[in-house]
Amino acid sequence: MKNKSFTWISLLLGLSLSIPNTFAQTKKPNIILVMVDDMGYSDLGAYGSEINTPNIDKLAFEGTRLKEFYNNSICAPTRASLITGQYPHKAGVGYFDINLGSAPYQGFLNKESLTFGEVLKTAGYNTFLSGKWHVGKDKSVWPTQRGFDQFYGILGGGANYFDAEDIPLGRPYPVALIENNQQIHPKPNSYYFTDEVTNHAIKFISEQNQSEKPFFLYLAYTAPHWPLQALPEDIAKYKGKYDLGWDALRKNRLAKLKSLGLLDEKQTIAEKDAEIPEWDNLTYDEKELWKAKMEVYAAMLDRVDQGIGKLLTSLKELKQDENTLIVFISDNGAPAEDVAHWGDKVGKNSGPVGTSGSFESQGKNWSFLSNSPFRSFKSFAFEGGISSPFIAWFPKKIKGGSINKGTAHLIDLAPTFYELAEAKYPETFNGLKTNPLPGKSLTNLLFENKELQREEGIFWERAGNRAVRKGKWKLVSIYPSYQWQLFDIDKDRGETQNVAAKNPLVVDALSNDYFKWAAQNGVVDYDNIKPATPLLPVRKSK
Repeated sequence: MKNKSFTWISLLLGLSLSIPNTFAQTKKPNIILVMVDDMGYSDLGAYGSEINTPNIDKLAFEGTRLKEFYNNSICAPTRASLITGQYPHKAGVGYFDINLGSAPYQGFLNKESLTFGEVLKTAGYNTFLSGKWHVGKDKSVWPTQRGFDQFYGILGGGANYFDAEDIPLGRPYPVALIENNQQIHPKPNSYYFTDEVTNHAIKFISEQNQSEKPFFLYLAYTAPHWPLQALPEDIAKYKGKYDLGWDALRKNRLAKLKSLGLLDEKQTIAEKDAEIPEWDNLTYDEKELWKAKMEVYAAMLDRVDQGIGKLLTSLKELKQDENTLIVFISDNGAPAEDVAHWGDKVGKNSGPVGTSGSFESQGKNWSFLSNSPFRSFKSFAFEGGISSPFIAWFPKKIKGGSINKGTAHLIDLAPTFYELAEAKYPETFNGLKTNPLPGKSLTNLLFENKELQREEGIFWERAGNRAVRKGKWKLVSIYPSYQWQLFDIDKDRGETQNVAAKNPLVVDALSNDYFKWAAQNGVVDYDNIKPATPLLPVRKSK
């Protein structure tokens, strides 16, 4: 009997030695999700820009990039989809972070839509958020009440970079800077917010390193969102870099996008918006102001890149770099608003562009460059409003230098992360039936370069702007018009040729899909819920 037992033990030991150590190979990965704010598709070096972003470019060239990744065109609805994996109306943020009186438009995350923090904690993760929340201001829905172990950042849509004072938007806009569950009040000019967001992220992952748990970090920068405020040493790097103006620099970016393989030679590019003047027709003073704006914008993004560099160094020092997936995206396209010069109630600059007294924004003119090669801007359902760069980096797991078409959306990140984390998305949570996840896991796309299969399409509605993307087709209508336009995105991503009249059956099919989706998600006609007061200052009539 003893000999038989010994024989079986020996056999099992021999088998275990012959099998690869898959346990070590399948250790749950750390996940870092980086989101920047109001950055256009081509604002990174790895996507064609002249802005210096070597650390983000490192992630791109050592990882994979997608040509087509979609957001929800504006801050809060994007963050609602991102954090929960739901379409924004289903999560309760169909318009913005203000309550329009019904559940799909309540302005904060509902409890049926679970956050990354809530789901990943059940899989043994430590969960952290540093930066911008913007999906609920009441304390009951702050990040630490929605599954995040630690939080540093702002609750609302924006803030100054050198202080936590109220910002002028033509209406009261208080800034709540929070560390875990306490509002903090740092002295003005005692910090630079982008650096603090980075520093707290590094602090969170460093302190938890002894726990032997994997971590999830949502790193949500407010940069390069206005107000345009940056550190003098960063601004100095870009002096003279924008003297050529937006017309010439856009040509340079388009050429680089093609050379990088991100823009096909046969693809269309968007025509310039009629309101954007020729650079050479500006006066000297106008050029000086516009050059200064873009120099500061570039400096703000440069500082984000420096933060990513510090984060990568910390990961290596903690010996976590080879077991960490990093995903980098933007919340929407670059904006058209010129907040310091629109309306009668906008805030006035109390200092030059770039300083703590600046309330300048990039404006439509430079955003035309940032959103190259696409049409339109933040808030709109054209490609310039809903397209984001997408970078994924995971050493030895993702093929370096790869570029994929993608055609993915924010709703796809939750199922991707949950699959990697071996986290089961619950059917009920705290006694409530949860909203099922509508997205698709991107693991085959990211790790095996396999095309993402999606039969049901992707949908948008925000402030009356509507769209459907299904296969090569994109159906769009821009408020206040309810007339559908149709584009063949495989050939015409610049959205220059409306082919709706030539393809009525496609329009009918996609519009039918849209209205089914709208009914399922509680979408209503914008005219029925339109707020009386606009979110932003209204442009002065000429």
